[in-house]
Amino acid sequence: MATQATGVRHEPLDPSGAGAAIQRWTLTAGPYEASVLTLGATLHTLTAPDRAGRRAQVLLAADELAQILGPARHYGTVVGRYANRIDGSRITIDGEDHPLAPTGGGMTLHGGPDGFAHRMWAATEVPGGVELRLHSPDGDQGFPGALDVTVTYTLDHTLEAGGDLTIAYRAVTTKPTVLNLTNHAYVNLAGEGSGDVLGHLLTLDADAYTPADERQIPTGRTEPVAGTPFDFTTARPIGKSVHDEHPQLTGPGGYDHNWVLRPRPADGTPARAAFLEEPTGGRTLEVLTTEPGVQVYTANKFQGAVTGASGVAYGPFAGIALETQHFPDSPHHPDFPSTVLRPGEEFRSTTVLRFGTN
Repeated sequence: MATQATGVRHEPLDPSGAGAAIQRWTLTAGPYEASVLTLGATLHTLTAPDRAGRRAQVLLAADELAQILGPARHYGTVVGRYANRIDGSRITIDGEDHPLAPTGGGMTLHGGPDGFAHRMWAATEVPGGVELRLHSPDGDQGFPGALDVTVTYTLDHTLEAGGDLTIAYRAVTTKPTVLNLTNHAYVNLAGEGSGDVLGHLLTLDADAYTPADERQIPTGRTEPVAGTPFDFTTARPIGKSVHDEHPQLTGPGGYDHNWVLRPRPADGTPARAAFLEEPTGGRTLEVLTTEPGVQVYTANKFQGAVTGASGVAYGPFAGIALETQHFPDSPHHPDFPSTVLRPGEEFRSTTVLRFGTN
């Protein structure tokens, strides 16, 4: 039987400094602990035991406000209105054209230069967790419709399953719009600052992926993973093929792609998308989601700009992001699952991060 979180508390991130306005909410359940920031609705830290019971913080995270606002500005944040890339910084809905705020490279990335990751969210305690709310006005970053979004984090623990961190997203709009929300946490199951994740074993419940161009924008095709470095249908080390001379890997320097998940249950129950295992300490992460895709990014371009609580600067492959979401650039590819949200509808999405040991 699941137990509710044994504690929910909150305090200013930095009571005496510039971060006093940012609230940090801490959720505890058995040996598991998660912290959430009101800035960006950020999943900031998560502590979990290994098979010997040793606890470690397993998310890449900055402690200094300057880094949280700077090079770590997307670590663990809720990304929106549209996670990932929209080519041409422009969308068309019902024949009406909407230019979007560009972020460079001929695209709008992660909702624009002032996306949800940079906003202060209002927070309220709920059983076992915290609910965060944000109002996005009509025309925000060019997106049509006034949008009201809630993101709820809850933490549970069972002896059988381990620790479940559930992220539930809800949204409504006043005009037809597009919406694609995700959480951008980076995981290292050996503990943040412990080195790279190339030895982690990854399984993805996906038989296809969406190839991308040199800007990592999908071409619109889906291709089977069989016989390619993208085949994680059975567990394999992340580093096994990450440096292969494959045209999809040489540009980004590793994985930064969307996998097409196997069909999700029609009743909206989250189903497994990924399973990650760190063999030495035995920590595992099972990702379950209602979303049709998962963007896997292996921190290929990290160059030590962020230093975690361990005092170690994060270099390439210091963590892995498993971003459950709709496909990048879906508004331009009618064959991709639709991201259109209309008045009278409610956007609902749920992802569960299930931590355990083997």
